[in-house]
Parts: sequence; structure tokens; C-alpha cells
Amino acid sequence: MRSTAEASQAFETIVERYLIELEGLDMEQLIKKPNEEEWSIGQMYMHLIQSAQFMHLNNVDQCLAGGNATIDAMEEKTERGKEAFELGSFPPVRIRVPASPQYTPKQPESKEQLAEGIRGVVVRMKRTESALSKVHESKKILHPGFGALSAIEWYLLVEMHYRHHLLQLETLKTFIGNNA
Repeated sequence: MRSTAEASQAFETIVERYLIELEGLDMEQLIKKPNEEEWSIGQMYMHLIQSAQFMHLNNVDQCLAGGNATIDAMEEKTERGKEAFELGSFPPVRIRVPASPQYTPKQPESKEQLAEGIRGVVVRMKRTESALSKVHESKKILHPGFGALSAIEWYLLVEMHYRHHLLQLETLKTFIGNNA
């Protein structure tokens, strides 16, 4: 498993790519959707920001605090979770979740909202990484697909998740390029 410092550095490199890609897009391109069931590039960015801030990094904080949401360290990852962490990445397949008000991200209001949101995740990742140096893995929180994850694993998941969505970004850029 990679270190949190390595993941942090890789994350910053991936974020630079997302910011460069964002710079080259206008709002019309950011909100254009292939169909009603799929996300726009802007919605994908919103998903990355929101999942990191409100799920992944919140779960890191909860593991570190050892609150009521945590479970015993004896709990294990699912087979999918074990595989993802052994590979250091999500499987290179499309993961579909049915559209719903709870899960489907809203369209962005502006490019600035997306850039600020992504930069905010970088700031929080840096702050969180320094706190992880003194953690022992006695508390975990359940991930819906990967099972019981420690604070460090939730942290590593952020970079893996951003890297995974680069595939979706390329697909959506092809779509808007052919339909601009």
C-alpha cells in the first residue's frame, strides 16, 4: 500500500490535470450531458469535490476521532476492497449508480466554483495528511462497496477516486468535442 505522502503528491498532480482541463472548457461544455442518465463534466467535478469533502475526508476525521460511527478494527474489507487496495486503484470499469436526488450531483454554477472546490480539497488533503502520521488503525468506517476502511485507507481512496474519474473525463471530452 502506498504511503499517505505518496498519495498526497499523486493527488496534487491529478488535481493540476483537472484544473488545466477545466481552464479549457466553457460553461456550455461543462453542463452538456450525453443523456439524462449520465453526468456532465461539471457534475463529475462536483461529485469529486463533494465525495472527498463530505464522505472520504469526513470519514478520515471520524476514524481519527473514534466517534460513534466507527467500528472495531477487526472488521474487514470486502473482496472488492481488498482487490482495489492491492492494485492501488479502482478496477478500470465504469461504475454506475442509478440517478437519484441524494446521489446525482447538481450542475455547477460557475467554473470558479469548481476550481475553488478542487483547491479546497487539496488544502484539506494536506492538512489531513499531517494528522495521519500519528494514527493507529483501531477504528474503521464501512464503505458501501469496499467494506471496513481505516483513516489511512479512506485518505488513499481520495486519490484513487480522482484517478478513476480521469477515464470518465476523457469519455465526456470526446462527447463534447463531437457535439460542441
